[in-house]
Amino acid sequence: MTLKLTILGCHSATPRENTNPTSQVLEIRNHHFLIDCGEGTQVQLRKQKISFSKIKHIFISHLHGDHVFGLIGLVSTFRLLGRTSDLYIHGPIGIKELIEVQLKLSESRVDYNLIFNELYHDTSQIVFEDSNVVVKSIPLKHRIYTNGFLFSEKLAERRLNAPAALDLGIDKAYFSKLKQGYDVPNDSGEMVSNTAVTFDPPKPKSYAYCSDTSFLPSIIPIIEQTDCLYHESTFLNQDEQLANKTLHSTAQQAAEIAKRAKVKQLILGHFSSRYKDENNFILEAKPIFSNSFIAESGKVFEW
Repeated sequence: MTLKLTILGCHSATPRENTNPTSQVLEIRNHHFLIDCGEGTQVQLRKQKISFSKIKHIFISHLHGDHVFGLIGLVSTFRLLGRTSDLYIHGPIGIKELIEVQLKLSESRVDYNLIFNELYHDTSQIVFEDSNVVVKSIPLKHRIYTNGFLFSEKLAERRLNAPAALDLGIDKAYFSKLKQGYDVPNDSGEMVSNTAVTFDPPKPKSYAYCSDTSFLPSIIPIIEQTDCLYHESTFLNQDEQLANKTLHSTAQQAAEIAKRAKVKQLILGHFSSRYKDENNFILEAKPIFSNSFIAESGKVFEW
């Protein structure tokens, strides 16, 4: 099964003509998760032809404007589009008040349920879970309370080798049990080993999103061996002192986290607009972690 990440925006602070603040959509096991919602997110969703109705869960890392100022607009647009299904918003404590105050003062309303899951722990917690996916928080270090998120597939059912099962006299009524990993009897009453008539499921895949944070090795045990890591790299190494002051990271620091965590690939993002050539971020990261890539608005990553 393929995970698909669409970058809607990957720049910090002030939006510009050709730059968009942070937002992205992760497609994982029939979910379309919106991750952060900077200004202009819904325009970017339109450009990428991502259906608004498929978004049922939104994950907000922190309440700085470049990660959340697009949320009230999206919430309002959902109503204009006739949404009736529940919308879940997972984010820092205060996210409910932020949205409800804006709705109240603008005398707006929604015709669907807004369900808030406010986060406040300083340790990793399960934020969302169903039969296919589990999402955990990644406590980060920034100027205000901030979390990243680890999205992980659960192990899928085993794949049935139907011809082999029928040849061994297994009734179709047992096929569901086989996919669940059970041994079952055949027509003669003999138990047939599950592994004889099924294949291993695909290895579960994962994605770690680390938004605004200083260099923080404590996250490594949480994200270790993740298939793909998005890590902010606001600054180049020449401005490391500024990164330390503002509790952001450099491209080299992001690459060092990826290397220590033994992830499979690294996506750099949250670039400061002070830099004219973003290729310099790759030039600084690749010597430390070779499988590094640059985020761009509209760029799609699949793994």
